Amino acid sequence: MERFVLQENIRRYQDLLGKETDETQRQTLARLLVAAEREQAMLAAENAGIDVPAASRTMRMVPGALRRCIADFERDLSSSGRLVLLLDPGPGLPILEASATYVEATMTRRADLIGRNLFDVFPDNPADPGADGVANLYASLRIAAVSGKPHRMPVQRYDVRDSNGAFVERYWQPVNTPLMDSEGHVVALLHEVTDVTATCRPGA
Repeated sequence: MERFVLQENIRRYQDLLGKETDETQRQTLARLLVAAEREQAMLAAENAGIDVPAASRTMRMVPGALRRCIADFERDLSSSGRLVLLLDPGPGLPILEASATYVEATMTRRADLIGRNLFDVFPDNPADPGADGVANLYASLRIAAVSGKPHRMPVQRYDVRDSNGAFVERYWQPVNTPLMDSEGHVVALLHEVTDVTATCRPGA
């Protein structure tokens, strides 16, 4: 029911936004739309992960494929210098692994990432009413999983928290790649980013 209500609200906000001419009202509708899209993405991620049935079946039926993905990540990517996360495509999108440079760039600790759900660790900045990182990232992960191909996102503002819990403005160039088993089922998702804050922050 909650998902249906959110979908209806999103459609309504989109329709109203397309008709509204007053700029103040348009800004209000845009904020409401972003908030509804964020809530929908978080609900979908929590309940179904990437919402591709083959993914959840694979996680139960072929655990060896997942173990191989984790082992390959630890061998090839953990200390590679690339900013990458390995994600379980199931409910919650739990974080399976993180490279040392990703941990450093996001001002986190590996122990605080592994096993936790993606959007619990990396929520949108509540002080930014236009924050759309959660909704856009979820959409990209799902596109990658459904298509079976890497999906490159546009540059995305996605603030992260510092060691004191304060959000710090950051811009990223993300690429999301599905990792498949021999039968073409999604076993895991590789989320890789490049920090482009230095060139994208307003006034830079």
